[in-house]
Amino acid sequence: MGYTEDIKGNPLVDDDQILELRPQDLILPSVKEGFEEGADKVLVRIARFIDDLLEKFYGMKPYYNLKNSDDLIGQLVVGLAPHISCGMVGRIIGFSDTQAFFASPMFHAALRRDCDGDEACVLLLMDAFLNFSQQYLPDRRGGRTMDAPLVLTPIIDPAEVDDMVFGLDVAKRYPLELYEAAQDYKKTGEVMIDSVGKRLGKESQYEGFGFTHNVSDINDAVLISSYKTLPSMQDKMKKQMELAVKVRAVKEDDVARLVIEKHFMKDLKGNLRKFSQQSFRCVNCNEIYRRPPLSGICNKCGGKIIYTISQGSVVKYLQPSLDLMKEFKLSPYLNQSLELLTNRIETMFGKESEKQDHLSKWF
Repeated sequence: MGYTEDIKGNPLVDDDQILELRPQDLILPSVKEGFEEGADKVLVRIARFIDDLLEKFYGMKPYYNLKNSDDLIGQLVVGLAPHISCGMVGRIIGFSDTQAFFASPMFHAALRRDCDGDEACVLLLMDAFLNFSQQYLPDRRGGRTMDAPLVLTPIIDPAEVDDMVFGLDVAKRYPLELYEAAQDYKKTGEVMIDSVGKRLGKESQYEGFGFTHNVSDINDAVLISSYKTLPSMQDKMKKQMELAVKVRAVKEDDVARLVIEKHFMKDLKGNLRKFSQQSFRCVNCNEIYRRPPLSGICNKCGGKIIYTISQGSVVKYLQPSLDLMKEFKLSPYLNQSLELLTNRIETMFGKESEKQDHLSKWF
């Protein structure tokens, strides 16, 4: 696999030594217990399908010939995240028991992921080559086109990844000056700490990243993020605010304000605008209409005409926003902005006179 030394430069002789992941090496999730199947099982099935396709459809020799998931080690994949249209080549070097995608910070930044719970995926490289065609995609950008690997990057260029990673500190220890500066409330730029951004253009931009706290086992932790296990946005938001209230260093009112301003309201406004500009689709033949036919059915096949953007996708963050506004002391300006937005939504869809609640609410 190309690993010969541990992080201290000592030759590898036992399993307890710590290695630094190379920039395009990946450890994928192999969840032993959970509600999702591990990547190892899924990729083995896909590899066998690819081999069948090569042999039975194209009349060629199978490529992977996997016996089990251990044979996935060393295979090349394409890392892909939503909305970037660019795949990044990576190599599988192992699996963990967690529902997590372990990779170099540089790889995450190349996928425009900032490690705060954003999801990404991998495709087997042969799958990406064999089963990709422009004929599968819409004729314009947006929608599904943004989730397809239109281009492929074989080697990471640190200068071209998401610049958020440039601020990542890679020091092996924090100097005393950091704590003294924190005590005096100085700005972060006044303390010099080694970071990714200071290494660009040097050999050290790819390796030698330090860390300050050891762990005994990456599997000895929370295996699946609660963001994935909590069923609804209301539940996710509730847990986030409970944590904000418990942490003394956090102002819960600010957290609520930021959630509404930076996430919920932007989503509400954007989806409301898209709803008013949307097209319509036939459920049978997928014919697209800028305006629905007066007959109410598809002119091509007589099928049912439906929205391409649903009411639910527009209003999904409205009630969580109102709940936050009610529970926490937020500014009158934000309160009035949300009221105006609520009025716009009710003008579009009407106001619910009655709402049916689940029986569990009364127990």
